[in-house]
Amino acid sequence: MFIETELTPNPATIKFLPGETVMPSGTRDFPNEESAAASPLASALFDLGDVSGVFFGRDFVSVTAGEGVDWSQLKPQVVALLLDHFITGSPLFAGPDASAIAVPPADDDLPDDPADAEIIDQIKELIEVRVRPAVANDGGDIVYRGFRDGVVFLTMQGACAGCPSSSATLKNGIESLLKHYVPEVLEVRAA
Repeated sequence: MFIETELTPNPATIKFLPGETVMPSGTRDFPNEESAAASPLASALFDLGDVSGVFFGRDFVSVTAGEGVDWSQLKPQVVALLLDHFITGSPLFAGPDASAIAVPPADDDLPDDPADAEIIDQIKELIEVRVRPAVANDGGDIVYRGFRDGVVFLTMQGACAGCPSSSATLKNGIESLLKHYVPEVLEVRAA
């Protein structure tokens, strides 16, 4: 087995591609060690000591190094851990399967106004079809959090969370796209 690596726009994060499916559907973000308890792989990565974030995508694992960490030291450790995990076929989540793992809803989700249902559907479709694939290429994901008074609230995850260019991505890329196709969108903000 060979694990490819890709740099991401976030210099603290590297995207690791094991050449097989990581998450059959959805994504999972582990922004801290406590959240990683649901996954033996995420826990093991945090146990390396220099990891500050782990993200599972469809066919990749993004790992974020802590501040000041030298990737030349950490990268071989991460690759070895990932190789061991995927070669042995270890479970991604604790328990017999991932069905018992619940991800609590984010506290910052805004309740959507039913009168905006058509607008929200357009926004979500654009995010799903046009934005999420591009963000996944960079080792992350984007999550819709709400729409209120012309403002779309989104959360960046994985390599995109904390990336120096995430503000530009939200404002120049995503906001421009949504405003073009959905005139009711006036602004995009990070939730």
